Amino acid sequence: MPKQINSKLAIIISITLFVIASGYMYVIFKYTSISFPTFPGFPRIPFPPFVSEIEGVEKFSSEEDFKVYLQEAELGYYGGFVGLGGATMRPLVEEGLPVPTAPLEFEAKGAIPERVSETTVQVLGIDEPDIVKTDGKEIYFSSGESYYWRGFMEVIPPKIIGETKIIKAFPPADLAIDAKIDKKGDLLLKGDILVIFSGEKIYGYDISDPESPEKEWTIELEDKNYVVSARLYKDKIYLITKTKIDTYHPCPIRPLTVEGVPLEIKCIDIYHPVPTIPVDVTYNAIIFNPDSGEIENTVSFVGSSDLSIVYMSEDAIHVTYSYYASIIKFFSNFFKEKCKDIVPDWLIEKLEKLEGYDISDTAKLMEFQVVLERYFNSLSSDERLRIENEFENRMGDYHKAHKRDFETTGIIKIGLDKFEVSATGNVPGRPLNQFSLDEYNDFLRVATTVGGGGFWWGIGGTRESANDIYILDKDLKRVGSLQDLGLEERIYSVRFIEDKGYVVTFKQIDPFFVLDLSNPKKPELKGELKIPGYSSYLHPITKDKILGIGKEGSKVKISLFDVAQPQKPTETDKYTLDEYWSDILNTHHAFLLDKKHQIFFLPGSRGGYVFSYKGNQLELTRAVSSIRARRAVYIEDLLYIIGDDKVVVLNELNWEKVNEIEF
Repeated sequence: MPKQINSKLAIIISITLFVIASGYMYVIFKYTSISFPTFPGFPRIPFPPFVSEIEGVEKFSSEEDFKVYLQEAELGYYGGFVGLGGATMRPLVEEGLPVPTAPLEFEAKGAIPERVSETTVQVLGIDEPDIVKTDGKEIYFSSGESYYWRGFMEVIPPKIIGETKIIKAFPPADLAIDAKIDKKGDLLLKGDILVIFSGEKIYGYDISDPESPEKEWTIELEDKNYVVSARLYKDKIYLITKTKIDTYHPCPIRPLTVEGVPLEIKCIDIYHPVPTIPVDVTYNAIIFNPDSGEIENTVSFVGSSDLSIVYMSEDAIHVTYSYYASIIKFFSNFFKEKCKDIVPDWLIEKLEKLEGYDISDTAKLMEFQVVLERYFNSLSSDERLRIENEFENRMGDYHKAHKRDFETTGIIKIGLDKFEVSATGNVPGRPLNQFSLDEYNDFLRVATTVGGGGFWWGIGGTRESANDIYILDKDLKRVGSLQDLGLEERIYSVRFIEDKGYVVTFKQIDPFFVLDLSNPKKPELKGELKIPGYSSYLHPITKDKILGIGKEGSKVKISLFDVAQPQKPTETDKYTLDEYWSDILNTHHAFLLDKKHQIFFLPGSRGGYVFSYKGNQLELTRAVSSIRARRAVYIEDLLYIIGDDKVVVLNELNWEKVNEIEF
């Protein structure tokens, strides 16, 4: 029997081939309209596609062109999740003025409140779907559960069980349920139209008479189509969907129907990256009128269902996708740079030729395994043991020097003016979430983690991670960077505020970095603070104060950072809450800031909590127990804490309970 390949290297190659072979099943299991949170303590490990550097995009010329692209891309050997979630950005404010503690005097019936909170969003003026909306008179609350299950070869669409309650909220003495809609999902509110994203359907309801809501239109997703998320901007809804690619008939695609009339997107209207990358879905950005449901414009492009996020500014939608360098090129360069003294020339020459073959990556990997078997079979047992240890040590050094060469995030920019792809670019590493991108003064700032937590083909050696900031111009060309923040750690949260940036990385402690981004070509690290725990959500309270919400040990931790002196950021106060989790760690929509009263709200598993930040101190002003708190809104000087089982109304002037209603 011939000698066997070195055991560790054989395992490496076998795992890689298994990942590719099983990727199709993984893609299938990932298709669902339910979005799951990515918890900071459990990083997602991607399955890597192996491609060369991406230079741009172009449109398919025909269905046959699309099929050829899929064949070259080897459709389906990885998959995952795209989300529009992320941290948020609110306008900077000065400290609020002290407020009186006199009893509230409510306006007469029919009066319109002047002070009404909005959903916490990433970009001010661009609304995001959430389970609670209010217009100051009514509160719209979608409650219930989404149940789903997966078959062996298909995903069963989720079953949505729940309803949307229309709650008369103001004045509080009239607190009551006006009506119920037997649909559950995230909500958007535009004037008298309430939009409900409910599984495979999107509904538009006329709520001009809150006691008698009427369905105006229905958008239904076709088979193998799923909603990623949506935005409401300038009275238009920007809907992002993904379509599972049919390898036999990849286009035209029909993502959805409006009142039974299908939307058809032709092959020649679908963009794809150049050169070829592995793809498994087509993304569709769709503008529709919330009053009628009518489709007004579309743009489509292929990509991966994993390793992508979407960020929307007032000027553009940015879509990211991640990809890896060729594993054959990786080993070829490794052998040439680090191992020329221990591997024969013929092995390096073989890999160089293999890299240039016009065959699939799977075929190249199989051939690579044969070549390595030939090499190791030529060695004695003693020599194999020596080479194994040499590879292990040299790989660590090679990875440290080249960690930014392996994983890249491509970025596609869709301009809102013409609603077409207007630029493409890329940065090393992978962003954490939507908040890792931010546009300011025509520059895009991107925060990424490189190395470390990714799937590095099972390769041994030290996999040191680092965190970088890249600044791109309006054409998505890199003009500046700041590298190596938090070595051997990864990003847990980011906040870009005008020409400043704040980054939290974590492994055992929480480094809080303050960045000066005023010169896009030369971003600078100004200050650093190391404290226990981590912050997974950052929120600017004033110009010089940043609130961090995360965990320390098993409990929720709230930190108040003073950044008035960027070189010396300080944690002016902290509060450890007797809670193991808050929904704010999952979604920024659960956070509410009321700058007039200098308070913020966060839900917990045991109740709802109102904190004051007056005088640079964190004080638990009010706790409400016996409520499964989800959100809070304010109307005038009333705080409405909304839970799955009740709504509790508090007077913000003295924090006494004004009213409540149980469901």
